Order: sequence, then C-alpha cells, then structure tokens
Amino acid sequence: MGGIPVKRDTSNNMVKQVVDLFNQTDNLVIALSPEGTRKKTERLRTGFYHIASEAKVPIVMAAMDYNEKKLTVSNPFFTTEDEIKDFRFIIDFFSKAEGKFPKNGFAHLKKSPF
Repeated sequence: MGGIPVKRDTSNNMVKQVVDLFNQTDNLVIALSPEGTRKKTERLRTGFYHIASEAKVPIVMAAMDYNEKKLTVSNPFFTTEDEIKDFRFIIDFFSKAEGKFPKNGFAHLKKSPF
C-alpha cells in the first residue's frame, strides 16, 4: 500500500509534492486523518484542501461515529471557488459524527470563519 512519512515540524512543500504525484500517475488515492482525532483543535489544517484543488481531484470524507458504531462516507466533491463554503460543508459533515471523546470533535468549529 505504501506510505509517505511527513515531517510536520518543517516546511517541505508537501502540498506541491503530492500534487505532482497526482499529475504523474493515473491511479492514486491518498488517505489523511482529520484534526481532532487525538486532541481538540481550534482550526483545520488546509493542506488536503489545497492538494485536491490544485490536483483537480475530488475529496471523499469518511466519519466514524463512536456511539452509533457507524461509518458515513460522503459523495466525492470537488473544491469550488468558495473556500469558506467548502470548509463549512466539511466541518458540517464531520461535526455530525461523535467520536470516543466528543470534546475533541468538530462541533465547536461550526462557529469559526470556516
């Protein structure tokens, strides 16, 4: 399946590197875990969004609801010119699922600019 380690403490132009990978292959799927899986976050990182936008590939979201024991998968969607609207859509999708530690979820992000 392959994996690519990412050093998150330094700037290494990872968005461009992944966009280049998409442009060099006909069949590439990447999976990223969202913020808030281990600790509460006050904002989402945006790299995944910029990768999808620049590579012109769809985003498919998957949310696991701990209480319901249910996995919800979104339809693929392409980014638009309205980044704020897109992020509100993403946050709304994930905020409906409750994790094992609900305080780490996305519900509080619904009040953010995106």
